[in-house]
Amino acid sequence: MKQAKDYIIFPLDVPTEKAAKAYVERLSGSVGMFKVGLELFIQSGPKMIDFIKASGSADVFLDLKLHDIPATVLSAMERIADLGVKFATVHCGETPRMLEAAVSGAKGRVGVLGVTVLTSISAKDIKAAGFRKSFYEDLTRLVIERADMAKSAGCVGIVCSGSEVKMIKKMMGQDFIAVTPGIRPMWDKMAKHDQKRIVTPADAVKNGSDYLVIGRPIRDANNPKEAARRIAEEIEAVL
Repeated sequence: MKQAKDYIIFPLDVPTEKAAKAYVERLSGSVGMFKVGLELFIQSGPKMIDFIKASGSADVFLDLKLHDIPATVLSAMERIADLGVKFATVHCGETPRMLEAAVSGAKGRVGVLGVTVLTSISAKDIKAAGFRKSFYEDLTRLVIERADMAKSAGCVGIVCSGSEVKMIKKMMGQDFIAVTPGIRPMWDKMAKHDQKRIVTPADAVKNGSDYLVIGRPIRDANNPKEAARRIAEEIEAVL
């Protein structure tokens, strides 16, 4: 049975392998998954994934946000599938062929998640990027369109904000996984930092989020393990 802590993905967004390993050792029993992003993967590569897997029961979320021609994405995802991670990300981008290539390369050995609209992106950014009016007036429409593209391509789910999850689940089905960044617990006073579309852990789970990416509130706490426990309590209250 999925426990409250299993909803928590802790991003290892730190500049050194030593710092990343310290967080893994400290939090491996307090979170369900560790996210390895571009910075850490460029520095440490697959050996960091091996370290996480050897440190406890937490899974690995490889967040490289692939975005390239379909042939390159296919080959990259084939290599990722050999690493034994639970999820890997690819940008929904401009064409479903890229998503289809990622799913093909995964061969069912890793769950492919489509990145819809980054939570650091605002409506103003979408307008400046040249998207049509219906999308920058309502970002949810763009998220839904990309979610539909991801599902049609065979992705197991998407990355989206907690404010969009309820509609995604309603339209795409409860089995379509929603991973939600931009999470701020109530006691963090909803500090936004560089995130634009944020929600609390409880609200995200109530809306249907399957996993929550929670970094700063845990990483910047005096006691990261205690912060993770408090977040798990917020989640537990609505399960």
